Amino acid sequence: MKKFNITGLCIPEKHYMVDTSKKVQKVILLIDEGMYFTINRPRQYGKTTTLYMLERALKDRYLLISTSFEGLGEEAFENVSKLSGELLNQMVKSLKVEQEDKMVSFIRQYKRPESLSELSNFMTDFVNESKQKVLLMIDEVDKASNHTLFLNFLGMLRNKYLQREAGKDQTFHSVILAGVHDVKNIKKKIRPDSESHYNSPWNIATEFKVDLSFSAEEIETMLEDYVSALRQAQHTALRQAQHTATQTNRFDISSISKEIYKFTSGYPFLVSKICKVIDEDLDKDWSMEGIQKAIDNILKERNTLFDDLIKNVDNNKELYDLLYSILIDSIPIQYNTANPIIDLSNIYGITAEGEYGRLKISNKIFEIYLYNYLISKLETQNLSITHYGFRDNFINNSGDLEIEKILLKFQEFIKETYSDKDTQFYERNGRLLLIAFVKPIINGSGFYYIEPQSSYERRMDMVITFNKKEYILEFKLWYGTEYHEKSLKQLAGYLDSRNHGVGYLVTFNFNKNKEFTNGWRDVDSKKIFEVFV
Repeated sequence: MKKFNITGLCIPEKHYMVDTSKKVQKVILLIDEGMYFTINRPRQYGKTTTLYMLERALKDRYLLISTSFEGLGEEAFENVSKLSGELLNQMVKSLKVEQEDKMVSFIRQYKRPESLSELSNFMTDFVNESKQKVLLMIDEVDKASNHTLFLNFLGMLRNKYLQREAGKDQTFHSVILAGVHDVKNIKKKIRPDSESHYNSPWNIATEFKVDLSFSAEEIETMLEDYVSALRQAQHTALRQAQHTATQTNRFDISSISKEIYKFTSGYPFLVSKICKVIDEDLDKDWSMEGIQKAIDNILKERNTLFDDLIKNVDNNKELYDLLYSILIDSIPIQYNTANPIIDLSNIYGITAEGEYGRLKISNKIFEIYLYNYLISKLETQNLSITHYGFRDNFINNSGDLEIEKILLKFQEFIKETYSDKDTQFYERNGRLLLIAFVKPIINGSGFYYIEPQSSYERRMDMVITFNKKEYILEFKLWYGTEYHEKSLKQLAGYLDSRNHGVGYLVTFNFNKNKEFTNGWRDVDSKKIFEVFV
């Protein structure tokens, strides 16, 4: 029986997979045209699986050399002789899989190159010996990111490519490098204080524009494969399989795919992870609530993707401040990869281009995880938030949240603690305090996510689901009466778009003479409870 896979290589015969054939065909067009390029995407984004699918599609058309720098020690980059030895050994290993005995013998009989010029001659001789065009694929090139020798190696490939185009040399038909960073970023890392980011040894490479994220329609293909497999299992008359297939027949594949996309933006690891958790840990609860439960489970676990996310944020204050500005301050920041911090954030897969050319967090799961992380940091500042948030005080006899009570208690918390902190603290952290206040109340039974609204008002919408009901809570800064009335109408419009009759508004006013008021407002046939803090 197939499974959803989240570790390493995905194989169609073993794993439920998105149909990526159209993406693979786009990459094949680049290969057929003899292009050199880098597949640089964030971690766990399907790069290795893409290379594997290319191998399957091209094994009869090209002589494939599939290698990886994974596991190569530092000594491999000490000199050309050691690097050549590693490359030739990996070439032999790759060719033996395809039973290319003639070319394996050629490599074994060839004297190990001791210089880049000798390595260049070997490549020319190898290509001339082959009856097919040769395709070289190198995975995990980031492992070489600290080594100048790797740049020299790329420079040699570049020179051979140019010589080939001029009809003066023979070399690989196409070369593909795969890693998180593009080679230009690797060069910056090695020589950050020089002009090395210009005249890159890989400036012959064409830009790789194939989108490796999954669309909602592509996610559907994986779920269709899943349902088909379960229906097939039903025909085996296995009792459990029959029950499972009957259950999965009931879920709307299109709606579920769109909901998964909504929270993942098609990030391959996150898509497969949600499906895996639902299938294996949540009794195949293919519902909107099941997706939220799966995400809640994922957010609580440790995995390498989240570990890398926090490591990258913690190790770079500029990146931390950038994300804080997007998440908490709701400051509209233009998407511009000429800015090195924005470029770095995109490389890590943390941010992406959003509406109106503005920077956004790349997916809602990252967004929630970062909010939880910021809340945790805030809680270490000895703020007695949990003293107010006794969960049972805010849930009625029907098991529903009483948002009005929560906001009144939050108002009380701010009123009592406001004098303990300076105004600047509340201006920067006020909205994060509100999220931190609500989160423990809904923990375990509810789910939340934030919809930042990048505008002059710096609004944020908090969407809470609890006991199968949805609540809309907006928080914004005070910019005067005119803007406030406008924001009430905007909230009413947002409530209407989500078929809600009731909403909630928290307005942060940092004027010295502010009043802590609250009350219900009727706005465009909607009821809005608002509090000022």
